[in-house]
Amino acid sequence: MSYIQGFVLAVPAANKQAYIDHASRALPFFHEHGATRMVENWGDDVPDGKVTDFKRAVKAKDDEVVLFSWVEWPSKEVLETGMDKMMKDPRMAEMGKMPFDGKRMIYGGFAPLLDEGASRSTGYVDGYLVPVADDRKDAYRGMAAKASAIFREHGATRVVESWGDQLPDGKVTDFKGAVQATDAEKVVFSWVEWPSKAVRDAGMAKVMADERMRPGDDVPFDGKRMIYGGFAPILDQ
Repeated sequence: MSYIQGFVLAVPAANKQAYIDHASRALPFFHEHGATRMVENWGDDVPDGKVTDFKRAVKAKDDEVVLFSWVEWPSKEVLETGMDKMMKDPRMAEMGKMPFDGKRMIYGGFAPLLDEGASRSTGYVDGYLVPVADDRKDAYRGMAAKASAIFREHGATRVVESWGDQLPDGKVTDFKGAVQATDAEKVVFSWVEWPSKAVRDAGMAKVMADERMRPGDDVPFDGKRMIYGGFAPILDQ
């Protein structure tokens, strides 16, 4: 995997099957134009935060659920060429109306910073958005590598950290606004894959109790603005 498209959006709970159907219709287009994997994850354990959280990131309403999704591409160039072809594909007009408010969808391109473990069909996902200062990139990568080993030791199958590369400003929502990123910060789009929710719950408890996870005096990001949540995959191909 060499490049990632990341998405966060709000979908009415009543439209869950409509969203799955919509994503399933879009899937062949992504694969046809170069994508290697598309994963859609339905909000399951998405807590409210004091400063930032997934719900506020997309201005989710009480009857809406947050989606955390990504598409993996071989390279940034393949993504750009593939998306251009998709937008010009007349078959895309047959997709129909989106079962969610597209104006509040957050999207952007990310360059992999760390990718460890086996890529496989996953049973549960922990998703994260993190604001990291440009000059702390290497420090963040080092911290993430140490955490990755601990997550995988306790049952996770894959840990991915990706660095904000092309994050457009949105009129209503965007990645930078989601974590209140400053001009000197980038947004990290990160996830941890688990075989199942049961393995995740047991593994996460062990991770949180692991002495090696205790933060030091020089944490390379503002944890108060980090967004996190647990998600159940509804499409993974």
